[in-house]
Amino acid sequence: MTKGSDSSSLVHLNIGGKKFCTTVDTLTQCEPESMLAAMFSGRHTVCEDPKKGYVFVDRDGKHFRHILNWLRDGVVPTLKDYEYSELLREAEYYQLRGLIDGINAVLNKRKEDDEINTELTRTDIIKCIQSERVRFRGVNLSGLDLSKLDLSLVDFSYACLKNVFFSRANLQCAKFRDVDAEGSIFHNATLRECEFTGANLRGALLAGANLQSANLQDACLVDCSFFEADLRSAHLQNADLTNANLENAILEGANLKGAKLSNANLKGANLQRAYLRQVNLRDTHLEGAKLDGANLLGAIR
Repeated sequence: MTKGSDSSSLVHLNIGGKKFCTTVDTLTQCEPESMLAAMFSGRHTVCEDPKKGYVFVDRDGKHFRHILNWLRDGVVPTLKDYEYSELLREAEYYQLRGLIDGINAVLNKRKEDDEINTELTRTDIIKCIQSERVRFRGVNLSGLDLSKLDLSLVDFSYACLKNVFFSRANLQCAKFRDVDAEGSIFHNATLRECEFTGANLRGALLAGANLQSANLQDACLVDCSFFEADLRSAHLQNADLTNANLENAILEGANLKGAKLSNANLKGANLQRAYLRQVNLRDTHLEGAKLDGANLLGAIR
């Protein structure tokens, strides 16, 4: 596409392999200071595929339809919290200030609503953990900031822990059986020997967490990030790791029998001596993964 393009002309976009069709008006009018507006303002030459006519942008196209709908209608889509986090990254890349502000406003409103419904505060939790045996079984703690606290041995089983901040907390040997912890943040937390059996951790952030010998059997780990997490000897039998990010994670000696790994990212992961018997690895990204001594008998590759 050359300089001086007609504002109503069609634009064909290839965003990380996903194809979209829109107009110059859509890309330039709603957010005139954005990167997309600059690209198609007519002031710059945009390179197209000479054969197919698509302008390629090297980004994940998963949420680009939401970006186009924002540019068309100015309405923030209704998404889950972890999806908002993904969309926010794309909005920041494209410099869509209005969409960034809109997403943050939605997330802040949800956090306020969670705090209204939460049964305890951070101060209450701090008072409770000073006693010998602490249980928060079945309690609603949604949206609380419990980062950097010593919560080792605490029993959270059956609790609602949506969007709770556990970053850098000590949760060694804590119990999370059947909790709903969708979208929670466990970044760099200590989770050694924790029990997450049957837990819902969809979209949770566990990057850099220490999960050595943790029990995650039957857990929902869809869209979770375990980037550079330590999962040595972890129990992941029948866990759903669809779309999970395990890049550079340590899974040495981990048991993944029956785990779902569709579209999981295991690039650079250490899977030495891991149990992967009869696991379907066909749609799993294993570039650079270490598989020395792994049990791959019957695995589908």
